[in-house]
Amino acid sequence: MSIPHSLLSQLVKIALDEDLNYQSAEQGDITAGLIPHSQQANAKVITRENGVFCGKDIILEVFKQVDPSVHVDVLVNDGDEINANDTLFTAKGSARAILTAERTALNFVQTLSGTATTTAHYVKELAGTTTQLLDTRKTIPGLRALQKYAVKCGGGANHRIGLFDAFLIKENHIAACGGIKSAVSQAKLNHPNKPVEVEVESLDELDQAINAGADIIMLDNFTPEQIKQAVILTDKRAKIEVSGNMTIETLKTYSQAGVDFISSGALTKNLQSIDLSMRFE
Repeated sequence: MSIPHSLLSQLVKIALDEDLNYQSAEQGDITAGLIPHSQQANAKVITRENGVFCGKDIILEVFKQVDPSVHVDVLVNDGDEINANDTLFTAKGSARAILTAERTALNFVQTLSGTATTTAHYVKELAGTTTQLLDTRKTIPGLRALQKYAVKCGGGANHRIGLFDAFLIKENHIAACGGIKSAVSQAKLNHPNKPVEVEVESLDELDQAINAGADIIMLDNFTPEQIKQAVILTDKRAKIEVSGNMTIETLKTYSQAGVDFISSGALTKNLQSIDLSMRFE
């Protein structure tokens, strides 16, 4: 998954408008206005902690929109491991412009690198298993594409991007459709080329989903023992995903049951940004 430049540009503009009150950098940053126009600066941004970097194109786009004459050199690539005190990027040019762009650039990078870092920790716990880590739709509104990109930078995979690219038939869908069988049948009729996933809450519902022809079955809040039973019962007739209160401490227990996927909303909603700092030289 990559980020279309048109979307990246739009999101950066929204963030800068928020900071500058829909004004130009010249008019909107009253503190930077204290600095003489001619003042030049060399700045570098370091990370204060270890992690996985994400946000190279965003950095470049922020500075481009604030002042394209500022020369920015990003020293790491998305997905790279970074260590405390590493320099992530440098900026050379107008001191005013560098300071105006600083917070917007760092806000994006600290958030996305935090998501990539958390994902990498989870992926490490699954090393040696056949289970793939997935994200969810529990993302910051408007930033889903960026967050899901960050998950991939951390070694995870994307579940579905939105409501349009795959079916996820949950409890309320099942009730409104009149049962698992009718919901799956209608899904395959409406969009025969879209994957159909059904969330189940019991082994009986699992059996119904298998017989209905679901491609993927999500086991919601099953115990490890129930998951083992579910894997045996399914017998590879559908892919198995587990979800619900997944933590880094429980990943191995669930993966060892033989499931295909573990999905975790914590990757994108329980944000722990990494600590970054800009310094003038």
